[in-house]
Amino acid sequence: MYWDDAVIFGLVTVAMMIAFLGGWVGFVIRDHRRKGKQKH
Repeated sequence: MYWDDAVIFGLVTVAMMIAFLGGWVGFVIRDHRRKGKQKH
């Protein structure tokens, strides 16, 4: 059925968005903490 493909595509898209946002936020937090501990 078309609904199955649409649902799977939607879940994959949402999962990719969450993974991208999560990785970006984690990178920013890690970079911020590193700058806070040792100042360049």
